[in-house]
Amino acid sequence: MSKKVLMVVTNHTKITDDHKTGLWLEEYAVPYNAFKDQGYEVKVTSIQGGEVPLDPNSIPEEEVKEWAEAQAQLKDTAKLSKEDANGFDGIFLPGGHGTMFDFPENETLQYVLQQHAEQNNVIGSVCHGPSGLVHATYENGTPIVSGKKVTGFTDSEEIGMGLDVHMPFMLETELRNKGGEFSKGDDWSAYAVRDGNLVTGQNPMSSEKAAEKMVEALKEN
Repeated sequence: MSKKVLMVVTNHTKITDDHKTGLWLEEYAVPYNAFKDQGYEVKVTSIQGGEVPLDPNSIPEEEVKEWAEAQAQLKDTAKLSKEDANGFDGIFLPGGHGTMFDFPENETLQYVLQQHAEQNNVIGSVCHGPSGLVHATYENGTPIVSGKKVTGFTDSEEIGMGLDVHMPFMLETELRNKGGEFSKGDDWSAYAVRDGNLVTGQNPMSSEKAAEKMVEALKEN
């Protein structure tokens, strides 16, 4: 039986009136291809459904042919529903600054993550994708990241971009506050960690590493 992976992406389009955001394409397309290459069935959903906005800064100057299938999935996504809590072996959350605004407070995503955690499924995310994990808990209220090795977009990377003042919270700080054992590589270097069935990557450059560790966990689980 082939494994089934759920991907959840953001629909949020702006940080400020003059700073557009959305999904960071590489953080979605690279893992999507990695899962498909393993023969896994991939369902792409978004918080609101419909067409998914891309962060303009993440769109390559020249089209990446290998990403065409993944991008085609973004034209009309299914809206994430509570039914997505079941029937999958893992869930993956790509980043983009948009996730900071619509992942943490979305009740459906929090429910789906909780059920995946309770089922001991693999939970993966990269860059700002772990923003979905900051409020995610087991049914007993314990944060999913508590006592787990995690990474994500670092405070220094956020400050380096000058976007820290516009964020609802600082991701690294919040993951630490929830009991995550946060580690990181150098700014803008490829870095990902796996703690059992929890996989996190630091930044866009970590997309491939995070996907590899996700596949590793799926194979073992």
